Amino acid sequence: MNSIRRAVIDVGTNSIKLLVADVHGRDVAPIHEESKQTRLGKNFYDTHHLQPEAVAKTAEAVWEFAEIAREREAESIRVIATSAARDAVNKDDLISTIERAANLKVEIISGEQEAEWAFQGVTVNSDLGKSPLLLLDVGGGSTEFILGLGNEKHFAESFQIGTVRLMEKIPHSDPPTAEEFSKCRDWLKNFLQTEVRPKLQPALEREKKSGVVQLAGTGGTATLLAKMELKLERYDRGKIEAIHLQLKQIQSHRKKLWKLPLTQRKEIPGLPKSRADVILTGILIYESIMEEFGFNELRVSTRGLRFAALMD
Repeated sequence: MNSIRRAVIDVGTNSIKLLVADVHGRDVAPIHEESKQTRLGKNFYDTHHLQPEAVAKTAEAVWEFAEIAREREAESIRVIATSAARDAVNKDDLISTIERAANLKVEIISGEQEAEWAFQGVTVNSDLGKSPLLLLDVGGGSTEFILGLGNEKHFAESFQIGTVRLMEKIPHSDPPTAEEFSKCRDWLKNFLQTEVRPKLQPALEREKKSGVVQLAGTGGTATLLAKMELKLERYDRGKIEAIHLQLKQIQSHRKKLWKLPLTQRKEIPGLPKSRADVILTGILIYESIMEEFGFNELRVSTRGLRFAALMD
């Protein structure tokens, strides 16, 4: 059986991502990948109302990516939307604007579906499917925690912590003050202890009976942590997925980042200028989870949601 060329456009809270790939069963061979920040979740969390400018910018990006997918001769183009679209009171505005701009239907997927696909996509890599795995998918509006072994998923939950959501919930100065950092860190610690731990810890204890649990991250923030550590200016899947990030390395980057003004963060090798604001909350989410649940090492996967959406 021959492979089929498919495309998926992922409409996230912070950015829109395109993946065009040749798909044969569980084998996904990327042909073209691209990301554009449209900040759909900007000024969203007080009212849960998507802003017209952000909706228009997002629809334009979807149209551009659809054109690229057609140029690359994709036989199908799937548009999926996640956290901000899920939570929006005016999600129909987003759906209709994208459909008018790109002539494509939009699927708003649940947090459970997002977690399911993230795990399926990441465990295509046999290296991460051999032993128990806790997978984190840190997005702009939510973070998915998925626990399992091989193709078997034993726990999945989507929690309302994300890079944009946290940045808007606890705003900071430029550069952030020590008090603002403490407030953000303490809020996260409390959230993890009261909301996440009661659900995750029992599942984590059961999973440990099958072996040592690895921690892996998928999504933009995890990739950025690897790129900064490697000082990678260009995207290199092989190098990113080969890295084993130590907690002390993440702590070192976090200490540096939280002291710098935005202009200096924009000059850091491996960190795109457009992500120099949300990296503060993103790295703090990873550091806090690793400290709270006792993980000293983080693997990074560049696969996940979009890979599984193409396999589905």
